[in-house]
Amino acid sequence: MAPEKIVLRFGPETADKPIIYHLAKEYNLVINIVKASINPHKEGTMVLELTGERYEEGIDFLRQQGITVRSLAQEVVRNEEKCTQCGQCTVHCPTKALYIERPSMEVKFNGDECILCLMCLKICPVHAMEVRMLSEL
Repeated sequence: MAPEKIVLRFGPETADKPIIYHLAKEYNLVINIVKASINPHKEGTMVLELTGERYEEGIDFLRQQGITVRSLAQEVVRNEEKCTQCGQCTVHCPTKALYIERPSMEVKFNGDECILCLMCLKICPVHAMEVRMLSEL
C-alpha cells in the first residue's frame, strides 16, 4: 500500500495533544511527517505521508479529535516546454526532488520527493514549475 499524502489542520484545542503518537500506537500506521508548523495553544498545519491497514480508522480518529483532514490538494509539476534547463531550481530544492542528471546535465524532477515548499516556483526565471490542484479526500 502506497502512502497517502494528507494535510492536517489543528485548532488551539488539539495543537498540544499527542495525536501522531496515537495514530502510530493505536492504529499501527506508518507516518512520515513531511512538513509541520504547530504552536501549542494555537493553530497548526501538518503534511503527512500515512500508510497502514487501519488507515481509514486513523482518519476517523483524527476527525473525531476535531482535526480537519484533507488529501494533499496540490502538487508541483514541471512544464517541460517552458524549462530552459538552467538548473536554478535544483540549488534551492531542500529534498533534491529537482536535480541535475549527469552526464547529460538535464534537470529532472521526482514529484514523489517533493514536499511542496514551493521554492522552485519562486526561483524559476521562466516559471516552468507550476502547481496543479488534486481532488479532495
